[in-house]
Amino acid sequence: MSKVISININKNGGVPKHPVASAYVNKLNVVGDKQNDKKHHGGENRAVCLFSFELIMQLKKEGHPIFSGSTGENITIQGIDWNLMKLGARLSLGEVEIELTGPTSPCKTISNSFKEGDFSRISEKKHPGWSRWYAKVLKEGDIRINEEVCFL
Repeated sequence: MSKVISININKNGGVPKHPVASAYVNKLNVVGDKQNDKKHHGGENRAVCLFSFELIMQLKKEGHPIFSGSTGENITIQGIDWNLMKLGARLSLGEVEIELTGPTSPCKTISNSFKEGDFSRISEKKHPGWSRWYAKVLKEGDIRINEEVCFL
């Protein structure tokens, strides 16, 4: 079973994002999470940022000091085949429903999560299949740790 293992926000904006037990997800963001750069983060098509727990663990094995929330993702998911993450795919996270709008572009603000600051390690262009994903919210609602994650 795929599930939410971390919900991450930063009320002051930026990274790292910090774990919370639950949060309300609306059309524009995960409530309580501030985006300092609204040109590149947040809004309808980037309301939620997702990342894979398994990829985080692989990156740790490579020696990167990464952890859930350190690269700015709001939701860390365990047990999902990240290769199935495609533009337009729809998922349910408990009662919340989302649609993937595209892989994220990493930037220097997350460099502390990578050895030698190489944040391009999770660039979709350089390393396909290793990116975080943005999503728009189709159905608002509360999300909690251990919520089941399913493709719709």
